[in-house]
Amino acid sequence: MSKAQIRRVYVWELPVRVYHWVNALCILVLVVTGYLIGRPVAIQTAREASFSYWFGTVRFIHFIAAFAFFFNFVFRVYWGFAGNRYARWHQFIPTKKSQWKEIVDVLKVDILQARAEPLESIGHNALAGFTYFLSFLAFVFQCLTGFGMYAAMSHAALPKLFKWIVPLMGGDFAVRQWHHAMMWFFILFSMVHVYLVFYHDYVEGRGVISSMAGGWKFIEKRGEVR
Repeated sequence: MSKAQIRRVYVWELPVRVYHWVNALCILVLVVTGYLIGRPVAIQTAREASFSYWFGTVRFIHFIAAFAFFFNFVFRVYWGFAGNRYARWHQFIPTKKSQWKEIVDVLKVDILQARAEPLESIGHNALAGFTYFLSFLAFVFQCLTGFGMYAAMSHAALPKLFKWIVPLMGGDFAVRQWHHAMMWFFILFSMVHVYLVFYHDYVEGRGVISSMAGGWKFIEKRGEVR
């Protein structure tokens, strides 16, 4: 008979795990405050509007989260060169034929349900890595457009570096529309991401969820027991 033997593999280093949870918190705060900025809620109060300042507080929280998001992402770019092999950029950009084949195989498992056996990938599978790479491009877009709009009202050096974005994209209104539309990408991405994490944790049983807390995954080694 066959017996599954389990070995632990340290996949996600502490900097990757910290980045992941800081990023998740920043995106949550940015989406909520960004939605309120785009569609402000009228709060009825007898106080003078200048004393409540709730909308200014929403914008302030949005800006603080944006700066945290930006520097957290800059650190992740660096860690793509300094981290272990599961964190490096070759995991995210499919440059090999085998990676494109794995993308097709993952689609058969996750989307088409045409394959019953899960893929044997320890870090990100090729499709997940490529999807995260596309999300990184979305991160860059949001940083450019967000700081581009903020440059008009800020005297800080960092936002001023992006003041060329608004004229390039056709004005403040166009930049706001694109920035707001990209927010929905993050909402949809987060929904799919959470679903697939739970799905793979259930199907593969490798501790996908717990690995982003402790860093370890559990990989099967099958041996024969007589």
